[in-house]
Amino acid sequence: MPSAKVLEQKKAIVAELTERLKNSVTGVLVNYKGINVADDTALRKELREAGVKYSVVKNTLLSRACEEVELTGLQTTLEGTTALATSDEDYAAAARILANYAKKSKSFEIKGGYLDGEVVDLATIDSLAKLPTRDVLLANVLGAFQAPIASFARAIQAIVDEGGVEECLAKKAPAEEAAPADDASPEATEAPAEAPAAE
Repeated sequence: MPSAKVLEQKKAIVAELTERLKNSVTGVLVNYKGINVADDTALRKELREAGVKYSVVKNTLLSRACEEVELTGLQTTLEGTTALATSDEDYAAAARILANYAKKSKSFEIKGGYLDGEVVDLATIDSLAKLPTRDVLLANVLGAFQAPIASFARAIQAIVDEGGVEECLAKKAPAEEAAPADDASPEATEAPAEAPAAE
């Protein structure tokens, strides 16, 4: 039977895992069997830089933590070696990085995961893995916002290049034709004064 000290340590680990599961938006479980030290170091570095927490966990302790947060659907995957990758903000980072690594390795495989407190299947994890990075998404959104602004800026520049607003308006407005005179002026129609009669 484990000592009281060991039991306390296990309780602390379960409590820590429980908080980690609660506070994360997504998590992915992998079978890391067969990964060498160099690859493991590179993988951990990539995950860390993406804001993903990654650690090897004991199946029994993770199972208890899953019960605490009602992720019991993950318990069926808790066999063999297990590592847990969680992210507090980025929904796709863990799935994307781990899926890319799994493609290169025969033994390293994704076992399961969750999203916003719900267990998801491998197809959903695969879909998450195909999402672009946060930076790419932000660049796309920024590009969409900048497109109308850029068009407006080009229009303004065209006006400036054409000599200003007045010049542009003058070119756009139809030339006004001079109105023809309807009647001859009164001065023109008056009869000339009669010459005085000679005496």
